[in-house]
Amino acid sequence: MKRTIIDTSSMELNEKVVSIKRVTKVVKGGRNMRFTALVVVGDGNGHVGAGLGKATEIPEAIRKGKEDAIKNMVSVALDEFGSVTHDNIGKFGSASVLLKKAPEGTGIIAGGPARIVCELAGIKNIRTKSLGSNNKQNVVLASIEGLSQLKTPEEVAKNRGKSVSEIMA
Repeated sequence: MKRTIIDTSSMELNEKVVSIKRVTKVVKGGRNMRFTALVVVGDGNGHVGAGLGKATEIPEAIRKGKEDAIKNMVSVALDEFGSVTHDNIGKFGSASVLLKKAPEGTGIIAGGPARIVCELAGIKNIRTKSLGSNNKQNVVLASIEGLSQLKTPEEVAKNRGKSVSEIMA
């Protein structure tokens, strides 16, 4: 998949911390404690990213996670109802997230980590199901992977050499 760099300088970004974990490294002199923060960043308008930050202090880990998330932002194809353009499954590691198109008024039906990703991406109506692993980091990354694979009807029509009305029929 071709990655496009998204200019975030003009975006109004929101961030949410999905998880903070204390990790320990045992060394000769004792134990080194560090914190890892999984942060999701989005503009609520079709752009979302996730990042992992690790530091000795929690605020520093969150800041690093936010910077990493901004570097890893992807664009999400949305339809006129604020839902995804088609059903898709995102996979990362052993985690899979099923993303299903939903009609107007459905809202976001999703579990914790996938819900945060959908909210920050600006999705208003979607049904999701986390399959396989329920590791928060893998579920977030699987959700973003699934959202980044979405195509608009215009893209599909162009690839197939047809009109949008032929694709939608």
